[in-house]
Amino acid sequence: MTRIQAIDPAVATGKARTLLDAVKTKMGIVPNLTRVLANAPAALEGYLNFSGALAGGGLDSKVREQIALTVAQANLCDYCLSAHTLIGGKVGLSKDDIQAARAAISTTPRTDAILKLARAIVVNRGELTDPDLRAARHAGLGDSEIVETIANVALNIFTNYLNHAAQTVIDFPKVESGLTHAHSCDTGACSTKS
Repeated sequence: MTRIQAIDPAVATGKARTLLDAVKTKMGIVPNLTRVLANAPAALEGYLNFSGALAGGGLDSKVREQIALTVAQANLCDYCLSAHTLIGGKVGLSKDDIQAARAAISTTPRTDAILKLARAIVVNRGELTDPDLRAARHAGLGDSEIVETIANVALNIFTNYLNHAAQTVIDFPKVESGLTHAHSCDTGACSTKS
């Protein structure tokens, strides 16, 4: 049961309604996450604008979905794991790609470096070490890709944390982090969940 009310688009008014209508036009559905965000139209608008801006960046949709999966697993966010597993499949990620991304792994060296950087950002709360940055640069990532990775992580942490606080009802085929009472950054889980 959600702890923050999900706004019904049919009864939403003003800016919230306009934004939820835009989500439905783009996605064909209005996910519960955006309904929860609609409680604060400025937050929903910020989320949509940030997401839209990053979609026009240098990281393609597959890599952005892999980052989302890495971050969701690290934060044990079942809502985002569920959403990004479905979306990842729609942008061309295989089941193996999706599972690997949850563990911050990719068979593509550049993407692997991005996912390891993303997980390090989560684990270290943004305090990247010199070796973290050296490893990213050694794999060929430039400052632009490093900054975009940080931006994508921040966007996904926002949704993970909102889903934790709200206990957003999962409205995608359910995927679970698979970890309870766990704390193991080696498996991609970097927080404790009871």
